[in-house]
Amino acid sequence: MTTDWSTCGVCENLQITKQSVVWCSECDEGLCGECKNHHAVSKASRSHETVSIAEYKKLPTEVLQIAQTCKLHNEKYELFCRKHDCPCCKKCLKSHNDCKGLTDIIEIIKNVKSSNAFNEIEQTLLEVVENIKRLSTNRNENLKSLENKKREIEAEIKQTRINVNRHLDKLQDDLIEELMIIEEREKWKIEELLTTLKKKEKEITEVQENIASIKQHASELQTFLTMKDIEKDIAGEEKFIQSITTSNSTNQVNISCQINKSLQQITASVQKFGEINVSSDPCDFSIQKRKDRQAQIMVAPPTRNIENLTLTLQKRINTKLSDVYGCSLLPGDRMVFSSYSDNTIRVLKSDGSKDFEIRNIGKTCDVVFIGDDSIAVTSGDSNQINIIDLKKHKLKKSIKVGSYNGGVVYKDGHLIYCAGEKGLQMIRPNNETITNVTCVSNTKLSGLAYVTTFGDKLFYTNCKNDSVTCCDYHGNILWTFCDKSVLLSPLGISVDNDGNVFVVGGDINNVVVISPDGQRCRKLLSSEDELSIPWALHYDTSTNELLVANTSNDAFVYDVK
Repeated sequence: MTTDWSTCGVCENLQITKQSVVWCSECDEGLCGECKNHHAVSKASRSHETVSIAEYKKLPTEVLQIAQTCKLHNEKYELFCRKHDCPCCKKCLKSHNDCKGLTDIIEIIKNVKSSNAFNEIEQTLLEVVENIKRLSTNRNENLKSLENKKREIEAEIKQTRINVNRHLDKLQDDLIEELMIIEEREKWKIEELLTTLKKKEKEITEVQENIASIKQHASELQTFLTMKDIEKDIAGEEKFIQSITTSNSTNQVNISCQINKSLQQITASVQKFGEINVSSDPCDFSIQKRKDRQAQIMVAPPTRNIENLTLTLQKRINTKLSDVYGCSLLPGDRMVFSSYSDNTIRVLKSDGSKDFEIRNIGKTCDVVFIGDDSIAVTSGDSNQINIIDLKKHKLKKSIKVGSYNGGVVYKDGHLIYCAGEKGLQMIRPNNETITNVTCVSNTKLSGLAYVTTFGDKLFYTNCKNDSVTCCDYHGNILWTFCDKSVLLSPLGISVDNDGNVFVVGGDINNVVVISPDGQRCRKLLSSEDELSIPWALHYDTSTNELLVANTSNDAFVYDVK
């Protein structure tokens, strides 16, 4: 494409340099005033629309960089391939022989600026801007609510501190008052005894003074008789003293305080005044798209029920493997199979020829595509999950899970796998964090159990009791299907876009489909369809194709309608 808009392309071909004044997008070149006039009357170009160079330069860079001719063949685009969503020139047709829906590009671009599709884009952009504004308003309101909540919490923290202080002050005052009462009571007891002792001491002192006088002035008879009375009094005082010393009156009175252990430990046990928690509630903000509304009104496909499902065999593949325990359809019309006995992962092309294989990575059970051109492979009792790079054809990493791992499914960044006696477990391959699916972790699963998901539901098989169970991510059982007349030894399991559950019946060589509510079932395939010990299957929701694999050699791809 010419990028020098200032130069006339026609004159440049004639080795003449002239200033261009207009741009013709169909010719993909600028035109000077003279060439512009010829261009306007020429039969080949008079229908072309031109725009001034000044206006054309105002177009976005990504629009200016769009080539008007085929980059490979340097020829004008004439067709549009709807399958590959790209324009084609005549020479491009060789690589689009199998494509359906090739359309004349002139018919597609005719009146495109006034088309409903262009108008729809304009309206959708307006709607996107409006939704962005509404989202901004919503987030600003959240900022205000956070500020208000912060103030409320600050006030609550301070009020709590005031309440705690008040309570502790009251407890302190009560304890001090109790201390004063006890001290006064014990003090009174001791002072009572001291008063009595002082009185006795005074009485004895008086007797001592009397004895001195008697000794000096009384007759012998008077002294003798008085001594008898004094002896009696002394005996009484000695008994009084003895009674005091043997009673509690002379006990050493102490007072002490045992501070409440809860208060003593408050500095050790209460390390934080509280805790600030952040919770996230689902926003009730909803964005309604125009296309969504139209799809709901105009093109919403009818929900398929199990009665009107039809399977059409597309291809039969010879995997050349034995003990195939897992299979999966991959992007790019490829498919992958895992062989437990051969310790092999084999990736096949759409025609059944081998793309590549990886051997000797240990036991291989189930296999699932996890995006980023990678697959995850479980290993049974080898207690590890292997991640394989589909581009580089090599082992990317091994994750130790510390338990059995069989059937596996990938959902929202998690691998959910059957962990045998540990039930169902989930692991994030990027950080290798393992969690249990509540309740199901208490359910011992068979080593041949498989699992799949649909929306907020989990489905797993258990060949020990010939059952298929549906539960939520908390492990709450929603329904259990068990009908041995149509399904024995259920193994591989997968779900279509409508929640219909496809299950392999290993012991009776069939594939059955169970309704989303678990109430009805229907046999889709049997030994008459050459199923022989089928084990694994996978439903590709993007192509509505079902891959079913026998344990040995044969696998089948069905179109499901």
